[in-house]
Amino acid sequence: MRDSIKEVVLETTNDLHTIGLVDKITLKKIEKLCGKTKDYTAKDIVEVRKKYGLSQTALAKLFNISPSTVQKWEQGLKSPSGATKKLIELIDKKGLEIFI
Repeated sequence: MRDSIKEVVLETTNDLHTIGLVDKITLKKIEKLCGKTKDYTAKDIVEVRKKYGLSQTALAKLFNISPSTVQKWEQGLKSPSGATKKLIELIDKKGLEIFI
């Protein structure tokens, strides 16, 4: 499978950062431009959910997914991707106000 341009740019920038040709600030800016989001572990998802007092069902309703999907994330059987991954990051950084 072919890599997307974003993936190639990120990989190249990371490699350049590793060898000292790109500073950390530039790396972070490029990651932001390419839309790179944090990979949330099962533990991370539980922590974000509990931080805002959400049940698995409530979090599922926010994302329009099934509660069993949230449960699988929290058990480490599946991982969020795409828009749900970005929403978890937004909640983590900005709080539930993003939905208001």
